[in-house]
Amino acid sequence: MVDDHQRFTEMYDACRQRVWAYVVSRAGRQVADEVVSEVFAIAWRRFADVPLAAGPVSALPWLIGVARNVLRDTIRAEVRRESMRNELRAWAEGDHAEVVAEKLAVIRALATLPEDDRELLILVAWQGLGPRDAAKVVGCSQAAFRVRLHRARKRLAQAVSAGADASGTPLPASVRIAS
Repeated sequence: MVDDHQRFTEMYDACRQRVWAYVVSRAGRQVADEVVSEVFAIAWRRFADVPLAAGPVSALPWLIGVARNVLRDTIRAEVRRESMRNELRAWAEGDHAEVVAEKLAVIRALATLPEDDRELLILVAWQGLGPRDAAKVVGCSQAAFRVRLHRARKRLAQAVSAGADASGTPLPASVRIAS
């Protein structure tokens, strides 16, 4: 009787090149060796699940299915890594002290506004509500909400500007009150 090591070796010899070719056709040579190694590691761990009834080549569809899944997971992981690299790059390129100072200036100015103005600004800017939904929250028409929001934004801009003047620090050019 043939032992598992020998059957696995036969399957590996019969299918490795075709699995590798499949991965190369989907993702290129750069990732093929790593993906194929992972495919056969999975095949060894799950050797009882590998269909070998008709010989070692009968495992090829199963192996390609595993390769497809491993490749999909590899691509997803690379997308996540690239996204993280881009995010870190954006953080590294920005002047964090300036960003923090700008946010503090807006928060301090927001604290000086009447409660009604703060509520309108927070509903739109921080809660992400549109004028229709925010108007429902405060119990007024959409038109009335837009007028009140416009006035609240003007008062916030004045408060930010006054705070910058009082501190002797000019207001950074990037501080904008969304309209």
